[in-house]
Amino acid sequence: MASDERQHAPENDDDEAVEQVVDEVREDVRHGHVEDDVSHVLDERLEEAGVHLRPEVVDDLAEDIENDVSI
Repeated sequence: MASDERQHAPENDDDEAVEQVVDEVREDVRHGHVEDDVSHVLDERLEEAGVHLRPEVVDDLAEDIENDVSI
């Protein structure tokens, strides 16, 4: 497994929840269903899933989503 893949591979239930929420937000952004700031939407959805991440981690994930969608 490449180091990048290892970085994103789920290691526990929280990691799996984060991955699932990120995928859902990414798809919603692709389909134009997110009109708010991606970081804000991602943070809300993670909280709904019972996952609490540091704001800078949420911002980094949101930036990754925005970069993926813009390609």
